[in-house]
Amino acid sequence: MSFYLFKIIVTTGLIVIISEIAKRSSLFGAILASIPLVSVLAMLWLYIDTKDIEKVSSLSTSIFWLVLPSLTLFIALPMMLKHGLNFYLSMSLSVGLTAFCYLLLLVVLNQLGVRL
Repeated sequence: MSFYLFKIIVTTGLIVIISEIAKRSSLFGAILASIPLVSVLAMLWLYIDTKDIEKVSSLSTSIFWLVLPSLTLFIALPMMLKHGLNFYLSMSLSVGLTAFCYLLLLVVLNQLGVRL
């Protein structure tokens, strides 16, 4: 149980630290946020918990494919904001569009025989 709490503290702590750094410098905040820290931590925690390299490999491959539709958010959000849409509406629409792109990618990968 203590290791579980440690994982929560480290993972959430990184998010808070990145958001605090972004307040001072969007460049440094973006650099830290663009590093796949959550993915690296998830793979690390998974390996520590299971010692199963196949699970880690599978997670890594799935993350690769699912990063592609996640980029939709980073394209759509600034475009909507630049066109004067309200922040919350822009964020909601961007998240919805990203979710749609996830679904679309999963359908395409399924048609191509790629199983995640």
